[in-house]
Amino acid sequence: MSRFEALKKGDQAVYEAVQSEVRRQNDGIELIASENFVSRAVLETMGSPLTNKYAEGYPGKRYYGGCVEVDKAENLARDRACALFGADHANVQPHSGSTANLTAYFSVLDPGDKILGLSLAHGGHLTHGHPVNFSGRFFEVVPYEVEPGTERIDLDRVRALAKEHRPKLIVAGASAYPRVWDFPAFRDIADEVGALFLTDMAHFAGLVAGGAHPSPVPYSDIVTSTAHKTLRGPRSGFILCKEEHAKAVDKTNFPGMQGGPLMHMIAAKAVCFGEAQRPEFRDYASRVVKNAQTLAESLLEEGFRLVSGGTDNHLMLVDMTPKGISGKKAERLLGEVEITVNKNAIPFDPKPPMITSGVRVGTPAVTTRGMGPDAMKRIARLMGRTLANESEDDTVKAAIRAEVEALASEFPLYPDLVDERVEA
Repeated sequence: MSRFEALKKGDQAVYEAVQSEVRRQNDGIELIASENFVSRAVLETMGSPLTNKYAEGYPGKRYYGGCVEVDKAENLARDRACALFGADHANVQPHSGSTANLTAYFSVLDPGDKILGLSLAHGGHLTHGHPVNFSGRFFEVVPYEVEPGTERIDLDRVRALAKEHRPKLIVAGASAYPRVWDFPAFRDIADEVGALFLTDMAHFAGLVAGGAHPSPVPYSDIVTSTAHKTLRGPRSGFILCKEEHAKAVDKTNFPGMQGGPLMHMIAAKAVCFGEAQRPEFRDYASRVVKNAQTLAESLLEEGFRLVSGGTDNHLMLVDMTPKGISGKKAERLLGEVEITVNKNAIPFDPKPPMITSGVRVGTPAVTTRGMGPDAMKRIARLMGRTLANESEDDTVKAAIRAEVEALASEFPLYPDLVDERVEA
């Protein structure tokens, strides 16, 4: 029986959308830095009957009966998260990274308190203080930025801002910063001004778990994260913290922010944390970084400019200005040959956020498929040829698309989930 047989019989329209998306993932090259492909074990757990259970509260302290089995799953997730990252306490209930940050802030801050966080325009995240987001609406935010010359964070400048503004919380972490974070230095700055220190490791959590990036856990009061990027788990969030903040974090999450947790997703997090404890995951994390560095070097050879000159982690920001096109156009052209990226602002970007001068590129997903340095070099050449096709010749696009599909076919993803009886 096909995995989607019941869906096919019950809702043809949704079934066709699912099949088309599976085909897209199988046949294309996924370079969005915040995306990855989960294991079959994670996929099966997300689709399990645990989704049926209401379980407000925490293991052993639920507001509903019948929670014995889901308590086991949540305890596994909490224990594995603490063991994986060396944390005192874990809350695995947040539905996303944004709600994890919301919970973390309100665990230690009051409305109007001051936060020092990386500007979204310079690689930060909406939830680190952007005015349109809850973080900017409820708290007074002082942004720090990268430096014009190096496009890197200057810790002396961060220290000066902290001493001038005396924030209650300093936030490290980003959605588009290609360099390693100096957590001991941030801890030192926080201590100097009497601030708490939070790290949002959503992007590089898998690299931390695999030993390919320094860990923020020993230096941070609270660490927030998602599970679905480099950690290769379900789309969701979690929080790690020192024991002194555990009660506040748990109480703020429930009943403060969320009601019933998603037990199928929590169980899938347990699976993901378990997978990340295996030796092969350390190899994966190392290969993600090596692939990113190879892709960065190859893109430079193709005439692209990279923000800060390269990468230390899983992602890079590619400035399209030397190519004479916008990030929006580059995203479209690459998408037409089944190379998926996202337009992204670069530091000091003269173009508006919906246009941008750059694209963000990452290697977590292609590494999961088994691609290595040779594939990265091929991808860079394909990107170069695609964006050099100034006349947008359809014959050239078709030829590149065929090469993309041929490369993808060398590294099968979910071939058994495609129903061959459905026309492509």
